[in-house]
Amino acid sequence: MPLTRRDFLTTGAIAAATLPFIGACNKKKEETPEMTKQPEIIKPQVCNDYFCTRFGITQDKIDQILGKAMSRGGSFGDLFFEHSRTGRVSLLDGKVNAASATIQLGMGVRCVNEDQIGYAFTESLELDDMLRAAEAAAAIAPGNAPIEIKPRHDAEILKRYYSQDINWDDLDVSKAVELVRRIESKTKAKDPSIIQITVGLNWHQRTFMVNTSDGINAEDSQPYYVLRLSVVMNRNGEVQSNGDSLAEKNSFDSITEDRIDAMIDKAIADTDILFQAVKPKGGEWPIVLGAGASGILLHEAIGHGLEADFNRKNHSIFATKMNQRVASDEVTIGDSGLIENSRGAFNIDDEGTVAQDTILVENGILKSYMHDKISASYYKVNPTGNGRRESYKYYPIPRMRVTYMKNGTHERDELFEGIKYGIFCQKYTNGVVDIGPGDYTFYVKNGMLIEDGKLTKPVKDINIIGNGPDTLSKITMVANDQILDHGGWTCGKGQSAPVSLGMPSVRVSAITVGGE
Repeated sequence: MPLTRRDFLTTGAIAAATLPFIGACNKKKEETPEMTKQPEIIKPQVCNDYFCTRFGITQDKIDQILGKAMSRGGSFGDLFFEHSRTGRVSLLDGKVNAASATIQLGMGVRCVNEDQIGYAFTESLELDDMLRAAEAAAAIAPGNAPIEIKPRHDAEILKRYYSQDINWDDLDVSKAVELVRRIESKTKAKDPSIIQITVGLNWHQRTFMVNTSDGINAEDSQPYYVLRLSVVMNRNGEVQSNGDSLAEKNSFDSITEDRIDAMIDKAIADTDILFQAVKPKGGEWPIVLGAGASGILLHEAIGHGLEADFNRKNHSIFATKMNQRVASDEVTIGDSGLIENSRGAFNIDDEGTVAQDTILVENGILKSYMHDKISASYYKVNPTGNGRRESYKYYPIPRMRVTYMKNGTHERDELFEGIKYGIFCQKYTNGVVDIGPGDYTFYVKNGMLIEDGKLTKPVKDINIIGNGPDTLSKITMVANDQILDHGGWTCGKGQSAPVSLGMPSVRVSAITVGGE
């Protein structure tokens, strides 16, 4: 996989390249769920009823397929069954201009032998087709002798972080159409200068089952949705655009009028302020990264460098820094699967490992990478529950979930004190990251000038240019205003994966700003 060009975090359908509407939909400081709580084991549970009842995937078939996958002596193997259903409704220029539904059904087989990975998939759940896929995977990564497949055992399932009773398959599409029309009507009534409104609702019900050669049998059903709003305004011939989004693992009923109103107000406010914005001076300036959406830098410029596959292959600048200082003692960074209803949270990962919270950097010291089973075996540690895949057509790799920075000790206003000239960054769009060294460029959509310790004018047309590890080392103050962003973030790393992110406001001593 090339490492010199990064797919930027996107929200998908409406604006695939420029993300005009991504951003925090928290309008006020909200109480953020505790990020470092310990997982709660409810009880051992085996849950493969879904695929057995609907598609006839019995334990006998699972045993046959796993046996075929391991017949050439791989050290580990797994099966991944998936049934995903998606829907989309979008509105543009007052008309519902698109509606679609898709179904994915299939099974992937993985056979691992040290660094070799044999992977094959089939869209058919007929036993003969699944056995042929298993035989192909085994042939790619043969071992010395067949291993003994461990007896099936009950998988420990964590406390559920989203309801298993939610089923987006039951949604009457007319309700989705009514929703996007209502949002457009409410938005249009807010400001006569609005000349275009785009609203989209995407939903996704993903059910999967994992069966492994070391005895895991586990199943999960994940209900995603993303609601997006983009507005274009024209004032005296000047045109500006912006927007907002809301995304969770939750039900249609969780899209309340209060949340809709907050999203509309945020989208309009973020667009309106651009008419007063100025272009700042270019140079190397002190930067304050605002709470919430600034987690995009945490994710892209730092988080990917802490995924274990990049470190195992010495592609990350953090590969030789374990247990070393990489930031000030105010900085603690983690990645969690335990945030209820969060887009990036899940009950089990795509290898059947129960979700957990992983502290990556603790008080400035690098403590852990994010591991799937392969990297965990290489480093001789336990997997952290970060093994993720886009679908059954892909094998899992280490991926982020909800990446966050913990609160510091400062009030936000303290971060501006003593800055003669600098930039307060609040919302971002396009970006490029070179994962190896961590060099990045991001476009700041919304921000403010800092002059003599005060926020003064809004700014626009800014690029910030830096290096992730260098920026991490230059964080001098961390505020106590942490926000978890509820935008529709999707990460690209050869495969797409829904993620979440968040952080408190932080002060960075210097980042290069592309301005006048």
